[in-house]
Amino acid sequence: RDVELRNELLERGKQLNWHPEHMRVRYLNWVEGLTGDWLISRQRFFGVPIPVWYPLDAEGNPIYAEPIVPNEADLPIDPQAEAPAGYVESQRNQPGGFMGDPDVMDTWATSSLTPQIAGGWERDADLWQRVFPFDLRPQAHEIIRTWLFATVVRAHLESDSLPFTDASISGWILDPDRKKMSKSKGNVVTPMGLLDEHGSDAVRYWAASGRPGTDTAFDVGQMKIGRRLAIKILNSSKFALSLGATLEKGEVTEALDQAMLADLAKVTEQATTAFHNFNYTKALEVTEQFFWRYCDDYLELVKDRVYGAEGEAAAASARLALGIATDTYLKLFAPFLPFVTDEVWSWWRSGSVHAETWPTATSLRVGEGDVAVIDAVSEILALLRKAKSDAKVSMKTEISLARISAPAEKLAAARRAERDLLAAGRVSSVEWLVSDEVSVEAELVLAD
Repeated sequence: RDVELRNELLERGKQLNWHPEHMRVRYLNWVEGLTGDWLISRQRFFGVPIPVWYPLDAEGNPIYAEPIVPNEADLPIDPQAEAPAGYVESQRNQPGGFMGDPDVMDTWATSSLTPQIAGGWERDADLWQRVFPFDLRPQAHEIIRTWLFATVVRAHLESDSLPFTDASISGWILDPDRKKMSKSKGNVVTPMGLLDEHGSDAVRYWAASGRPGTDTAFDVGQMKIGRRLAIKILNSSKFALSLGATLEKGEVTEALDQAMLADLAKVTEQATTAFHNFNYTKALEVTEQFFWRYCDDYLELVKDRVYGAEGEAAAASARLALGIATDTYLKLFAPFLPFVTDEVWSWWRSGSVHAETWPTATSLRVGEGDVAVIDAVSEILALLRKAKSDAKVSMKTEISLARISAPAEKLAAARRAERDLLAAGRVSSVEWLVSDEVSVEAELVLAD
């Protein structure tokens, strides 16, 4: 009912950075709709006592209009266990004496002080000076009007500031029938069994797939995907290291290697931007998309060259590119799959991946790296594989002649990594044909 205070609190909501942005309106609507005082008392046995007493008249009735409040220096205080100044305990509940307020504060009256409690407010002036206001409040959307609002009110009135600069708002976890999980409904799934069955990384993967601000369905299928991803990180990293992946000084000289790292640089930029925007789901998505392309295409494309098919210099380029890629994707995955990434890190590096600095795109761009090269080669390799699959033959089947048609620009990109492409596709000879569409005709060497 205080128009000035209402406007000040609305302004605080506009100053706060909301992630996602549309959650701001929930706060503004709540403040604009307030019509009365906030009731903070609850009739519960447990809770923080309201530190107030009331004098009793000659007949023993409380005089609520004349509350007795303690000095701030005496807080915290329990009015049921201590007498107010000027009274003695024997006067409790006696005519002419006093009574303690029987109620406790509700959850939000006390949890609204979480920044103050965590920051050492009135206990550790140095800590408080360094951490307040905080950076981030992570919470769900249904308590914007309670926890977040009450916290903003306390900081506004006590410190004339916001309690934190950013609010990251999550959704609910829904059961398979798309209903909110709650103890009262009996549809809550506790995590311990899931952790034992699928592993912590897999459960974290599922949790990270829930976009900020949206409700997320409980999905064991996503956990299974996360487990497969974790296993793939183990296996592909072991394979890369067995090929001699290294971070020793050298130079990445081959077009395919440079293109893969340019692709990884783009992904690193996207993941970094997503994290700056508090969109962890997007960061996971782009990293995972790169990783599967890397495993399915790049590792196969570069394998023969690593074994020396094109000489030591070309092999060294591949080994260094493999080392840089492994180092980088472990760091990108680390926030989501902390255990498997740290395990792989221990195989070839000292310390922990979690103590490393975040990767930068600049360091990944080497030579004339062009993502179009690996895009074109991957697309053509997929068509070579399809030709073998359609013929129901092994992927190791030789192709005596491949006629590859594509637009001129795509052909030029693919030909920069021609030797890697032909080796991966088991192609003996090739004809490059300019066409509007990408297509492949393969003459297979079939066993008698």
